[in-house]
Amino acid sequence: MNSPAAPQLVYFADVSVQVGQPQEVGQTVRGLRRLIPILGGEATGHGWTARVLPGGADFQLLVNDRLAELDARYVMETDGGDMIYVQNRAIRSGPADLMARLVRGEPVDPALIYFRCSPSFETASPALSWITERMFAGSGARHPDRVVMQFYELA
Repeated sequence: MNSPAAPQLVYFADVSVQVGQPQEVGQTVRGLRRLIPILGGEATGHGWTARVLPGGADFQLLVNDRLAELDARYVMETDGGDMIYVQNRAIRSGPADLMARLVRGEPVDPALIYFRCSPSFETASPALSWITERMFAGSGARHPDRVVMQFYELA
């Protein structure tokens, strides 16, 4: 009996998402709840580009002073006019002092923060339907005005 093959990472895209000022709901029973508006951005893959459309948001829960759970939802429009709905769940963690700097919008060396994500995609495009049938993983970095990520298909 053969064992299943270990997943391989296959590069899918570089994504840069411009973000606005946080809207804080406040301290809830689950943690500090925030909403970060998505203002735009761009994505680049092998042989394609897309723009991130304004209007999405990153729904954040700061669980404690070291851990944030993220749930970003937005739409990308490819250079060919195809629309892609993105839902990207992520975990960002690090030392409390560095996480506090990120919350305040200050720069932090991305190498000091654990930021991993699991994007999923939906599209009506027949040519891109394969992306709805695959799993993806990625890593990211938070900057004061944007979030940059690399997405990989789990092949």
